[in-house]
Amino acid sequence: MDTDRTIRSNVEAELDFDPSVDAKGIGVAVKDGIVTLSGHVPSYAQIFASERAVQRVKDVKAVAQDLKVRLPGTSQHADDEIARRAANILKWSVGSAPTIKVTVNGGWVTLSGQVEWGYQKQSAESAVRQLGGVTGVSNMIAIKPAVQPSKVKEAIVAAMKRNAELESSAISVAVDGSTVTLTGKVKAWHERRMAENAAWAIPGVREVQDRITLG
Repeated sequence: MDTDRTIRSNVEAELDFDPSVDAKGIGVAVKDGIVTLSGHVPSYAQIFASERAVQRVKDVKAVAQDLKVRLPGTSQHADDEIARRAANILKWSVGSAPTIKVTVNGGWVTLSGQVEWGYQKQSAESAVRQLGGVTGVSNMIAIKPAVQPSKVKEAIVAAMKRNAELESSAISVAVDGSTVTLTGKVKAWHERRMAENAAWAIPGVREVQDRITLG
């Protein structure tokens, strides 16, 4: 389809334009507006930077990625060094860092332990994946509920109403225990992220299933 060819061209241009992405090893395929990224990048953080770049492109409906990390020789780090640096960055970036445990095997970081807020779990992973030498992150951190699940939906709906951009969006919120499911349609990717962030900001939320679509 002509539309898919145009999307592919625009995605490749956006990846080349983004200074946080080394796109030389990235392959792009598009079918029915769904973009698939394959190949390799020189750091784990660039996997997420690549996804964000693709999401900025017009007419992209979804992104699937099969990117792998291929570290340059100068970026190789011993596991104990990565673990030490991860522990240090968590101490500064996450308030409950002492409750988070870090293990590293072949550059792959596993985070475990317990925090009270969903955003703390997300912040821990975000901080660690920026470190040099990291080839992947498994986020096994558990969230300790701080409020009754029955109050989660009320808090999320209130947070959305305070945001002018989300006030008129057709977003539905369902709560099952400590799992929040978001459905509906928004006009842009950043609106979807704001809705998801609003859900994660509520204490007691263990999982957010984002089923919001663009339309």
